[in-house]
Amino acid sequence: MSRRMRHKRVRRKVSGTSSSPRLCIFRSLNHIYAQIIDDSKGQTLVSMSTLDPHFHVTANQSLDSEPKPRAKRGGSKKEEAVKNVIAGEAKQAHEMNKSKKAEAIGSLLAEKALSKGIKRVVFDRGGYKYHGRVKALAEAVRQVGLSF
Repeated sequence: MSRRMRHKRVRRKVSGTSSSPRLCIFRSLNHIYAQIIDDSKGQTLVSMSTLDPHFHVTANQSLDSEPKPRAKRGGSKKEEAVKNVIAGEAKQAHEMNKSKKAEAIGSLLAEKALSKGIKRVVFDRGGYKYHGRVKALAEAVRQVGLSF
């Protein structure tokens, strides 16, 4: 309830236009969602979330690019293969914490926005504190090249 009141207070001041659309963030317990909205047209221009299949492909590719740890000598090949499979699955599923996922979402969202010609946005933190996942996403967006 309090977050909704804070969000209404923020939204009174923040509005997206065609020249600088609004970057809106919503975070749930496990996921984060971000979208760039043109409020004058009522259109979502770009969106990205941790549930997006494109995010999972990109995250898994970046995790797979890291070298896998070598098994100690003397073990059988079967044991080594099982250890590598278990390590790989655990790394893909649990390597990134929520802040790292938010950073990845921010960078992917900014890349999509830049490809569509959006260079400037207005940041709507959605009633959340500018801290943790929200801050990580915002800084990742800035690093890629969007300004707000």
